[in-house]
Amino acid sequence: MVDLSEKPVIVGDKIILRPFKQDDFPYIEECLKDPEVIKLTGSTSEFDREAVYHWYSTRNEQADRLDLAIVDSSQEIVVGEVVINLYDEKRHSMNFRILIGPRGRNRGLGTEATRRIIDYIFKNTTLHQITLSVYDFNPIAKNVYKKAGFVVESIEENELEFEGEWIDSINMKLTREEWLLIYTVR
Repeated sequence: MVDLSEKPVIVGDKIILRPFKQDDFPYIEECLKDPEVIKLTGSTSEFDREAVYHWYSTRNEQADRLDLAIVDSSQEIVVGEVVINLYDEKRHSMNFRILIGPRGRNRGLGTEATRRIIDYIFKNTTLHQITLSVYDFNPIAKNVYKKAGFVVESIEENELEFEGEWIDSINMKLTREEWLLIYTVR
């Protein structure tokens, strides 16, 4: 198991990754209700404000995962989240996911947030690898992940039905060794 009870503040060039605060809820709600976020995450459940607020109010207490708000430094507002969760003991790995709402898109914030959280995890834990899944109809995210060093591990065909079409889920991974090669070049 990896202890992620310490919740860092990670300052980047365009973003700050930090624990969630009560004031963040309206911004996270905006992100979660965004049609593009709903599509790209494959979300199928109805939005339940009370459940969502409770969920985010308990994220800082979790020792087995790391949930951080992505703050756009230029606007000082939350535009999304990064999450490290789902520890896999056999592979000594964890899963990564990111969500960027409408106020944070197309400005490199997701790219920077991805790199910053990956660097933090590999510098501060002993994890062997980080994994993720991305739907095939999300070319921007796939490109960000490839630039960060993730490689395709497998493809789950027809994982999501969206508007009558079946969408594949692409499983990717980044090993500590590959990250070290990339990190020393940057």
